[in-house]
Amino acid sequence: MAPAAETWCTIGVEEEFLLVDAVSGGAVLGAPDMLRLIEDEPAITQEFMRYQIETATPVCAGLGEVRAELGRLRGLLAGAADRVDCVLVAAGVLPFDAPPALAAVTDEPRYREIVNRFPALLSSAGTCGCHVHIGVPSRELGVQVLSRLRPWLPQLLAISANSPFALGQDTGWDSWRHPMWSRWPTARPPEIWADAGQYDAAVRSLVDSGAAMDPRGVYWHARLSPRYPTVEVRIADVCLSADDAVLLAGLVRALVATAVAEFREGRPAPAVPTVTIADALSAAARHGLGGPGIDVRSGEVKPQQQLFLDLLDHVRPGLDITGDTDEVERLAAGVVLGGTGADRQRELRTASATTGEFVVALADTTAESRAAQLTVDGHGW
Repeated sequence: MAPAAETWCTIGVEEEFLLVDAVSGGAVLGAPDMLRLIEDEPAITQEFMRYQIETATPVCAGLGEVRAELGRLRGLLAGAADRVDCVLVAAGVLPFDAPPALAAVTDEPRYREIVNRFPALLSSAGTCGCHVHIGVPSRELGVQVLSRLRPWLPQLLAISANSPFALGQDTGWDSWRHPMWSRWPTARPPEIWADAGQYDAAVRSLVDSGAAMDPRGVYWHARLSPRYPTVEVRIADVCLSADDAVLLAGLVRALVATAVAEFREGRPAPAVPTVTIADALSAAARHGLGGPGIDVRSGEVKPQQQLFLDLLDHVRPGLDITGDTDEVERLAAGVVLGGTGADRQRELRTASATTGEFVVALADTTAESRAAQLTVDGHGW
């Protein structure tokens, strides 16, 4: 008998954030000081650069728990950032100037080894993503899930695109993080594997060839987590608001549930070429929801919004399984009508008279009106 969805279809969300100066928008190497302030919070950890910091929710049973944890952790970080004279910003890349990359690297053995192996990629290392983990009953089933959700990765990127600015300029991309991150040799769509043995062989090949330092360094846009019994979807920019992250988590969970149902019904994985998915990802990164995209099933050019509606239709069986239909549809309507993170970043910049006003507006959106200080005070500082 197949296990009930509630016993395996759990959710975990990892978010990476930037620490920037509230006036200039430049990077602030404040993560070590913040971590000392909140050393008793295991959900907050260091990242590759000292101007980045990461959170990870506990294992959550539903979207309500995800929302509560995201809000709590964003608030806690925003309050700690204020105490070390910077602000917390959810953006896929630094909107303004960065310090020299080597000087900003976190002093930790794993990061030092990455610098030694991939020195030419340091300029692409300070990006921020949102990783969604969904529990699966087995690794074998997880491989089948990857094969069935891979065609929908472009739509997940389109709705989460949140990095239009770099070096103080509009890049012309909604997700500038995507082309930057794609410079890493393993940052690409997953393939179709017959079973976990084939998957593991592909991981070993990348490690043995030097393309990845170890299994953790295999950065497929969706993969089996090297550490947890989950499918991990890594394609998204960090989301500007907690609502956007909840929508992403709900869609990924519905994709996983739909894929499991399809596999158990004997429906084969769509035989979509990886290069077609990569092209569709580039279109999604360029345009977000506001321009043309590629339907990977037909190869046709279609509006990104139509492709997003196609995704919603595809995951309706999964939403019925997870019970998230009303919440996901409500949040999806909000993104379609109100724009993606990239759209809202551009609106905030247009409405801001100075760089500082823009940065503070980003920080306020990230922390949800800066409820952080209440959280910080309640933390006992």
